[in-house]
Amino acid sequence: MQSYNLRRSLYATAAFVATSVIAGSALAQTEVASIVDEVIVTGTREAGRTQFDTLAPVDVLSGESIQAAATPQLGENLAQQIPSFIVQRLPTSDGLQFVRPATLRNLSPDQTLVLVNGKRFHRSAFLGSRGAQSADLAQIPSYAVERIEVLRDGASAQYGSDAIAGVINVILKDDIGVSGFAQLGQFSEGDGTTYRAGARAGLGLGEGGHLAFTAEWSDAEETSRTRQRQDAIDFAAANPGLTVPDPVQRWGNPELETHSLAVDMAAPVMDMAELYGFATFTKTEGWNDINWRNPATNPAIFGPSTAFPGFNLRSIYPAGFTPIEGIKGEDYQTAAGLRGERGDFTWDVSASVGRNRSQFLLNNSINASLGPNSPTDFNLGQLVQEEFNLNADGVYRMNMAALAAPLNIAFGAERRVETYKIKTGDEASYAVGPGAATGLAPNANGFPGFSDIQAGEWEQESYAAYVDVEAQLTERWSGGVAVRYEDFSEFGDTVNGKVATRFEITPNLAVRGSYSTGFRAPTPGQLNSTSTSQGLDTVTLQLFTAGRLSPTNPVAVFLGAEPLEPEESESFTAGLTWRTDYGLSGSIDAYQIDVSDRFSTSASITVTPAIRAQLVAAGVPGASSFTRVNWFANDFDTRTRGVDVVGAYDRALGAGRLNLTAAYNYNETEVTAGSISASATQKRLFEESRPQHNATASATYGFGPFEVVGRARYYGEWTDSTGNSTGDIFQSFGAITFFDLSASYAFADRATVRVGAENIFDKYPDEAVFQASRGLVYSRNSPYDTNGAMYYVRLDVNF
Repeated sequence: MQSYNLRRSLYATAAFVATSVIAGSALAQTEVASIVDEVIVTGTREAGRTQFDTLAPVDVLSGESIQAAATPQLGENLAQQIPSFIVQRLPTSDGLQFVRPATLRNLSPDQTLVLVNGKRFHRSAFLGSRGAQSADLAQIPSYAVERIEVLRDGASAQYGSDAIAGVINVILKDDIGVSGFAQLGQFSEGDGTTYRAGARAGLGLGEGGHLAFTAEWSDAEETSRTRQRQDAIDFAAANPGLTVPDPVQRWGNPELETHSLAVDMAAPVMDMAELYGFATFTKTEGWNDINWRNPATNPAIFGPSTAFPGFNLRSIYPAGFTPIEGIKGEDYQTAAGLRGERGDFTWDVSASVGRNRSQFLLNNSINASLGPNSPTDFNLGQLVQEEFNLNADGVYRMNMAALAAPLNIAFGAERRVETYKIKTGDEASYAVGPGAATGLAPNANGFPGFSDIQAGEWEQESYAAYVDVEAQLTERWSGGVAVRYEDFSEFGDTVNGKVATRFEITPNLAVRGSYSTGFRAPTPGQLNSTSTSQGLDTVTLQLFTAGRLSPTNPVAVFLGAEPLEPEESESFTAGLTWRTDYGLSGSIDAYQIDVSDRFSTSASITVTPAIRAQLVAAGVPGASSFTRVNWFANDFDTRTRGVDVVGAYDRALGAGRLNLTAAYNYNETEVTAGSISASATQKRLFEESRPQHNATASATYGFGPFEVVGRARYYGEWTDSTGNSTGDIFQSFGAITFFDLSASYAFADRATVRVGAENIFDKYPDEAVFQASRGLVYSRNSPYDTNGAMYYVRLDVNF
């Protein structure tokens, strides 16, 4: 829920300076005392707050810095510029290779709230690692973005569910003019060629209004950082008459094409108010390999069957097969509202609708249990997330003689409805065919389709109300208090609060701190979805079902599952911020975030014949078919501690202007309770699987029509593991630094050509020596890109 003051509008009390606190981009050429004097609108409902006088740390990425990156994806862009923000590629990881998880401060992806123009952005339909269901930043067209504000502080009391780690507010462009760009990039190994293009037009609408359209397209080809699998080498040696692809499977980026649109508008209404709205739409299609199926070692796929006399799968796949997983997605968000001002009171009423649909496909595969009757390409079904929000927000500035400035009282209410749907795939994608009785594997091999058992539609409704007060207690001392109440139809209500304060030691040096409680509500998808597959017991010839059940499923409840409750948090932040008249500014903030009842998947339970008999006797529907199941649970607690350091220096130098920026994050997460703490492997991976030390530094020098940008990105040591028959093997991956460099030339302020390279020295991390059996070279869980150098050229035009 966001107030009128969360979006820059015709009532804003100060102009925005399009500069970047932590990004490698040119500053605006106007003289500014310090970049921390930018007005921000995230984390506060007080008009005119700047980064220097806000009560909590906020980073600002300018549109220029966002466009300076080679990547078309907004999440990757943020990860290159904010040390505490990490995006993993996760090749060959089902939906996660397309809907990539992004974490802030090493917390869960769905513990960071994403806003667009101050309005809540909907979640992806895909449930990722440990059941996380978060917003997908890749669905927001980057060319439409004016700037991004990142609040690094707990903010559930201000914004509601999900804002445990912080808030990312993406603000769309609203300026007048026409522009476009075209970009071509390729990795140093000659693959991953990426084409990008975009166009934008902003028109005046009435007196002070605007109507802006943006279209963007990108087409990224696949990459491969792969060696031939040893079992494929052995198979080729044993079958010299066959042509075995080298490599038989590819580890790398997916092939991905994206089409995006955005619209942003505002128009005055009879000099009394402003009608506003925005919309984004994105359509994607992606494909990538999953694991190769070896004919010599997979009898459940290639074995003969009396059910299909004379049929041999090798007649279709003589050298085995590598299933190719695909996704076709559509995503849209639209919001509209009316806002106005009357004296010291501003108001904003709005409605928004968001929908994310992901259709999963599988080509070059087989349902072995169907034998010759099986297709080789499958529609696996669809996941759909829908959200509807109604918001009413107000801000009243009350003059009080005892205060140094008017008391800022913000208040509002929200109604939100979330709907989750699972739609069935082709029947062949989940069928248990006649060959199952002879030991052939059922379901589409590689990714079973969504069956009628899993299909359904579920809804959750919530209501909320909040009060958020900020006061300038004296000329030097300010403070704020926020309280929020929310009630959810599926599990009840919750109350969260936040207190924050700031004291100016001098006009250019201040200390600040905050304490807040937070929560993240379970979604309808987490509460109700299942991920199961069916097979046939070759001894009893009984159909069985295994996989993840809803925690409300009668079988799961019988085995000990309990209804999901919200994750809850306590956050402390303390730090200082400074600025100078000679261009040096920055901040240091320490934080601690305790999160309890975090979501995870329970241990798998084997449904023995005795348990099955009890289930049947109790009349539990479908109980006779379950063999091994788990479910989502409030499973463990964590404590995250860290420090953020941000600094910038900006001044005229020689014939041009120099901008230096640096940011460092230290982050340590400890599992303090729960089942993960009982598993040495899981506990170590959870605590060490991402770097504790991350940093970025950049230098930009502009002189006349030229601009040069250099950047260094540092990632500290981290740990990964792989399991084998004798136990888990851990590997520590050393620290690594990537260097980026670009140079641009502007032709008469109408066209700019930029040539650049990311990871210009073509640096690769340590090889994953214990994961090499499948041809993988670099760890699939790497917190950074492992494709080597990306070289690119870009042309921008403005009219």
